[in-house]
Amino acid sequence: MTAFDPDLVVRKLTSRLKMRHLMLLLQIEQHGSLTRVAEHMATSQPAVTNALAELENMFGVPLFDRSVRGMTPTPLGAVVLARARALVHDLGHLVQEMEAVAAGHAAHLHIGVIPFVSGQMLSSAISRILPQGRQITATIHEGQGPALLRQLRDHTLDMVVGWATPSVDMTNIAFEVLYRQQPRLIASRRLAARLGRSRLEWNRLADLDWILGTPGSPIREQVADIFLRAGLAPPPPSVQSDSSKLIGEMIVASDRAVTILPADIADELVRIAGAAIVPYSFDWTLPPISLFTRSDGLRRNVDALFAAALREVYTKGARAPG
Repeated sequence: MTAFDPDLVVRKLTSRLKMRHLMLLLQIEQHGSLTRVAEHMATSQPAVTNALAELENMFGVPLFDRSVRGMTPTPLGAVVLARARALVHDLGHLVQEMEAVAAGHAAHLHIGVIPFVSGQMLSSAISRILPQGRQITATIHEGQGPALLRQLRDHTLDMVVGWATPSVDMTNIAFEVLYRQQPRLIASRRLAARLGRSRLEWNRLADLDWILGTPGSPIREQVADIFLRAGLAPPPPSVQSDSSKLIGEMIVASDRAVTILPADIADELVRIAGAAIVPYSFDWTLPPISLFTRSDGLRRNVDALFAAALREVYTKGARAPG
């Protein structure tokens, strides 16, 4: 096998690599067949075959394994694909930043957030970023932590606000803890008033209609753990959802529905949906809310400014009474 010559590869890539080559790689990964790629790109299969051969010649090694079941990336091909996705996403971000600046803004941010991050705190952090008197524009991507971190790695996102759990893949990821959430039991106002007149009794709570997160979510597991430590089987959920808005609507619509949520989310549901907090205290070991960034990526000035605003907002929120 020919020895890998990094200097030769760099010379070939800088003189011959084009964006269409990167798009071709992503199309092959998606379709797994040069025939389907040709159909999707409205060109001939020989043209696609020649383009791939040209690309593999630049790298000096095969990027895909061919078999009767289709084309799959080689180990080196997987590395090239990851960088190709990042470059394509960066190009899209460049266009959005150009649009933002042309409209009088400073820059555009892509921020990933898990469902149980305070929207009020997040919007407060965004509003604090006013470089040179011009507001940023931002796209908020809501999702589950693992999916958001994958998007952070491939440059779809600029940063992620979510839970730092032991299972998080920290490859090429840096993080810092922003604050720790406290638990609140929430219910409709009538049910909260009734529950608040007596001490905490887990047997009584187990008989109510619980609205819980989807299986495997940290909050769902934490609620189950609280019941188990009280010597009781976790209650089956009447509704499963990771949407705080839906949870709030379900809570206020029933005098039997309850849930346990982080205090900042509970406060928002009190303000927005009309839910009420039951004044109980109990243990809580939910992972801390953290800011995730790429450890090997470009750090723009606006990224650093937004991170500083998040620290300030979340520090004040964590110190707020109640």
